[in-house]
Amino acid sequence: MSLSVDEAAQGRWTVLRIAGELDLMTSPEVRRRVHEAVADGHREIVVDLSDVYFCDSSGVGVLIASRRLLHSCRGALRVVLPESGATEGSHVNRVLAALGVRRLFEVFPDADAAADDEAQPLSA
Repeated sequence: MSLSVDEAAQGRWTVLRIAGELDLMTSPEVRRRVHEAVADGHREIVVDLSDVYFCDSSGVGVLIASRRLLHSCRGALRVVLPESGATEGSHVNRVLAALGVRRLFEVFPDADAAADDEAQPLSA
C-alpha cells in the first residue's frame, strides 16, 4: 500500500493530506479517516490531494461518499488539487473531469485557500 494520510487542524477545518496512490487498495483507508474525523465531531474537512499521483474510480468514489456524508451532517468538504489541478496537467483533475464529477467539489489550489472562508473555489 503506497498511501499516507496526515491530519492537521487549520482554523475550524480538519485537513487530511493524502499522499501516494488513491486506488482500490488504499481508498478504504481514506474512507476510514474521513469517517473518524466526522465521528470526532469535525464537520468541515479539506481533502488535500496535492501529493496524490494516481487516482482511480475507487478513489473518486471515496471523494463522492465523503461529500455525501458531510452533506448529510450539514458539514462541508473542500478538495485541494495539485498546483496544476485547475489545468489539464493534473492526473487527479483529469480523472474527476473524465468522470464528470469535478463540478461536484469545491476545489482550491492549496490547503491555505481551502481553509480560508473568504477564498473562492476554482472554477470547474
